[in-house]
Amino acid sequence: MEISEQCVVGLTWTMKDTLGDVLDVLDEPVEFMVGGDDLFDVIEAVLQGHEPGARVQLQIEPEQGFGDFNDQLLFLEPRSLFPEGTEEGMTFDGSALPKGVSDDIPKDAIYTVAEIYPDHLVLDGNHPLAGIAIRLDITVRSVREATEEEVGRGTAGTAFFKVPPMAPGGQTLH
Repeated sequence: MEISEQCVVGLTWTMKDTLGDVLDVLDEPVEFMVGGDDLFDVIEAVLQGHEPGARVQLQIEPEQGFGDFNDQLLFLEPRSLFPEGTEEGMTFDGSALPKGVSDDIPKDAIYTVAEIYPDHLVLDGNHPLAGIAIRLDITVRSVREATEEEVGRGTAGTAFFKVPPMAPGGQTLH
């Protein structure tokens, strides 16, 4: 079966930055719905017409993928508001941030603790891959028709590349 709209594909990949550094390797196939909300449009376009066993390579520019880095999503917040043991790299859901943080922080984003200072910490609402062009080497492992339930939901259940936008024009990886 060839890949077309509203089918489910099992994919594996290697994701690298433009310098060739490996960012992610998916060895076991994961299913994504083509024509739904699971994949970036640029990935869906390159997959069209391929069958199991096909290997495709593409480069995704920031504006086609995780968006440009937005310095307006960096927030300096009092360290005392956050739990003891908070470390760089930890994430906080914007809707569950501690009381007392800036009212300017959008609540519909995930924030990573980017830096910690004695009295403050930096929260970064950008996706970790924002501003980075990525190169994907994808292998199609399977193709099947989407079920009615998958079509109705618009996903095969693995929206690795798509979550609700955090900021105008920005889309993120979980």
